[in-house]
Amino acid sequence: MGDSQSEHQRMLRRHSREKTELQAHIQGMKSSIPKSDKQRRKQLLLDVARLEAEMEQKHQQELEKFQESFPDNSSLDSVTEDLAKLDLENKPPHLWRAQRKHKRKEAFNRESQDWMDKAEREHLASLRHDEEMKLGAILRAKHLEVKDIPADDHCMYRAIQDQLVFSVTVGSLRRRTAEYMRQHVDDFLPFFSNPETGDACSRDDFLSYCDDIVFSASCGSQLELRALSHVLQTPIEVIQANSPAVVIGEEYTKKPLTLVCKQYSYSSAEHYNSVKPLDTGSGGSVARRLI
Repeated sequence: MGDSQSEHQRMLRRHSREKTELQAHIQGMKSSIPKSDKQRRKQLLLDVARLEAEMEQKHQQELEKFQESFPDNSSLDSVTEDLAKLDLENKPPHLWRAQRKHKRKEAFNRESQDWMDKAEREHLASLRHDEEMKLGAILRAKHLEVKDIPADDHCMYRAIQDQLVFSVTVGSLRRRTAEYMRQHVDDFLPFFSNPETGDACSRDDFLSYCDDIVFSASCGSQLELRALSHVLQTPIEVIQANSPAVVIGEEYTKKPLTLVCKQYSYSSAEHYNSVKPLDTGSGGSVARRLI
């Protein structure tokens, strides 16, 4: 029994690793195809769906094969102990066996899912730790450290707000961002596309997106950062752990506002933090900048 359980755990860890590797491969495929190449982006979606389906089928077949190889695993049989209490006198033997097999399969699938969820949580924790270490090293070289910003869909605007000399609300930053984007539609529209398909969006779609910036808690993107750099006439530097820093608005000569973008802090969703001088302590704030 111990050998079967160890083998089961190894298989589930391998499944989790293979899923992570596949997602990294898919991300590389996406990065290699420009959003403007609509035909290849459409084919990419089909290829991604096929790869994910093939892996899901492969893992399911391996789980079923394992279950058939170890049908008497006591850790799974415990789930079916209550079957002895059923009234089976009027049931044909083959129905009882089918019911028992179905119960065992359900228990096996639940156990498998629990192990896969645990493996994914552990993998995410590892990614989060690595990201923290890399960001810490990058920021220390700049004599900076992270200043935490609340984890909500306003985090990008709150991080900008934290570094401005004057008092400004998140709502005001959102409104000024949307106004600038509406006034310069032709500058932004070529870079605005459907995030799922990569298809180009219409002018009306873009204007509706600008409305969402103001009237909903929509997350920010590089489009909004570009607009904010123009509104504030200040460069904005975005530091990430696994890629070079991006500076938006390099045409401006003021000292950049600096944001830290984390990929794995909150359920793998992007989150923006502000920064502060390394020697200010926990209560310090980043040097204020006039615009």
